Amino acid sequence: MENGVSQAAKVIISVIPIVGIVMGAAVIFFYLLWSHREKMLMIKNGSYNPRPVDIETYSLFAGVLLVSVGLVLSLVFLILGSTGYNLLGGLVPLSIGAGCLLFYRLYTKKTGR
Repeated sequence: MENGVSQAAKVIISVIPIVGIVMGAAVIFFYLLWSHREKMLMIKNGSYNPRPVDIETYSLFAGVLLVSVGLVLSLVFLILGSTGYNLLGGLVPLSIGAGCLLFYRLYTKKTGR
């Protein structure tokens, strides 16, 4: 027993994330399977009406979300004094979000919306 923590407790603590990932993957798998079967039945019945993808709203949402997450992560890493590769954890989502916002701006300017 090291620092008051038994080996069994360490094993249980290390297994919890693995079980969570497996359960999450199972939920996603069955959601995709049942959604596919539902769409196939709707196509067979002739009642399927696909919704068009709203690229403007999606790119704006993704851009704002990624810029905010990337900005906060970048600031935290800068405040903590980490430089180098650690700072990439914040700069990558920040740059992706900036790219999404730039795409939104150019797309709306092109289409005139």
